Amino acid sequence: MRRVVVTGVGMVTPCGATTESSWGAITKGESGVRPIAAFDPVDHASKIAGECLDFDPLTYIEKKRLREAGRFIHLAIGATEQAIRAAGFEPNDEAKERVGVYYGVGLCALANIEEQHQRLVDRGPRRISPYFIVSTISNMAPGQISMRYGFKGANFTTTSACSSGAHAIGEAVQAIRYGQLDAAIAGGSEACITPLGIAGFTAMRALSKRNDEPERASRPFDKGRDGFVMAEGSASVVLEEREAALERGAPILAEVLGYGATSDAFHLTQPAPEGEGAQRAMRAALKDGNIELARVGYVNAHATSTPTGDLQELQALRHVLGVNSGAWISATKSVTGHLLGAAGGLEAALTILSLQTGIVPPTMNLEDPMDETIGLDIVANEAREKQLDVAMSNSFGFGGTNVTLAFGRA
Repeated sequence: MRRVVVTGVGMVTPCGATTESSWGAITKGESGVRPIAAFDPVDHASKIAGECLDFDPLTYIEKKRLREAGRFIHLAIGATEQAIRAAGFEPNDEAKERVGVYYGVGLCALANIEEQHQRLVDRGPRRISPYFIVSTISNMAPGQISMRYGFKGANFTTTSACSSGAHAIGEAVQAIRYGQLDAAIAGGSEACITPLGIAGFTAMRALSKRNDEPERASRPFDKGRDGFVMAEGSASVVLEEREAALERGAPILAEVLGYGATSDAFHLTQPAPEGEGAQRAMRAALKDGNIELARVGYVNAHATSTPTGDLQELQALRHVLGVNSGAWISATKSVTGHLLGAAGGLEAALTILSLQTGIVPPTMNLEDPMDETIGLDIVANEAREKQLDVAMSNSFGFGGTNVTLAFGRA
């Protein structure tokens, strides 16, 4: 089985429009959560979100082509362009036939759907945009990336709620391991901060209503948490077969060691008791990479800041890691908000950068830690430095879907 390495990372987040600005803000604990700017949220119970306010799609896309793609595709192209540049990834035409694009998307272009529905109601069916469908469907994120760069290997979307981006990376890794591809672009994108998106999650009682303190609203593992903060953004990684990457002198940021994917088979939205499915995902990733538990120095937790989700993940971490294990744990959603289908891609990228730099981002707003954090080393309110050997990233989603990715230091 072939080995797979990461040679490039790109991201667009509420904390910054580039990898460098995002990483800098996240490690400093600078929140990207603000009052919603995309629309007037006056009638909504939750009025805050993590928006990519600094992102300009014209940096990457011709103005006349913007309407061909929804915002989630614009974000995906922005993150991918950054990742490819960072990797110096320029395969020739023959090699492009073995480069795939695996991209996770949760809800696709809600803004397009809302806009075109209103146009249908107000002006009739003949006024619907001819680009409506192609700008909206989820698979056009990898499709547009594939066409932009001429990558002719498999390209498709993984849609598994908040595990979507992590599934995309895991499945791309498998394709390279088993010789179906030699390289891939993988990650996730999401852009659904719209009236319908906010109202839908509010109706589920999933969102924080700490509107007066946006930057303090996302508070994973804190007793005062009251729901997650919706966010948008994208993250991409360049994955390559290790020997080929070494041969071309690529900058190797980390190696992908393990991929674990499980299902709770339990409930629409609630995790299985004790995070049983999450436990199996973490153990599966360790087994897949033949990783001794003592090597794990850091876990980027899914930790959305919801009452039940955080509790079950902490219980799962206690079962898998044990208490006083020496592994550090942090929840970066405390500053980025929850990117939904893009979360797994972003948090994998952040985990990779932690391995590369030795900097572990903090869990902000942790003022009154849950009792279940006792015996677990939560990186609270300030980043730390540590040379890591192995780090893991957790992603869990509605429908009981669980993914853990394990990365090793280059």
